[in-house]
Amino acid sequence: MLFYNVTEAGALRKINKVDFNENKVFLIDDFKIIYLWIGLKASKKKKELSVKKAEKLKNERNKSIKVQINNQNREYGSFLAIMDILRKGLTGDISSERRPELELEIEDTMELIEAGIDPDLEAEITLAAHNLTQENHLYEDLCRQLAELQLSFLKKNPTEQEIKKKTEEIYKSSSSYDELCWLIAELSKLREKKL
Repeated sequence: MLFYNVTEAGALRKINKVDFNENKVFLIDDFKIIYLWIGLKASKKKKELSVKKAEKLKNERNKSIKVQINNQNREYGSFLAIMDILRKGLTGDISSERRPELELEIEDTMELIEAGIDPDLEAEITLAAHNLTQENHLYEDLCRQLAELQLSFLKKNPTEQEIKKKTEEIYKSSSSYDELCWLIAELSKLREKKL
């Protein structure tokens, strides 16, 4: 997962966490969805340039990547499920060693490298998400798994009450089954890389 602040000129400035300042626009790239968060007081120019930048990134990858735009105080779907992680940020090196069984085709690999994305990490997340979808977990169980993962990033020993509250928030976010599997796989892989 990569976090960017969008400048007034439309450039992407890499950041470690998202402060959700009402004057800013953030682009969050989790390899499958490009999220744009637009603050209430962000300039019209910045909004327009950020949408163009997100569409350009999507087109450069030549994949079925979605762009999800979230306006301040009207966030929805899977973005709601990751907001706490974005606030806290991800730290540590998440690079991974090459694993031949997960190599992508050379053309796709080059596109990912040019876009600044570790192709091995994306492949691992994709494989883990696919495997998770095949296990046929209940939607509620996926919400709880994601809640536990998110809270493990935010604090060492979350209470059962905190887990239940976060599970309910994720459930109400109306994220799709596949989105939950992807987020669980992504956070699991990122946690592995941090250990």
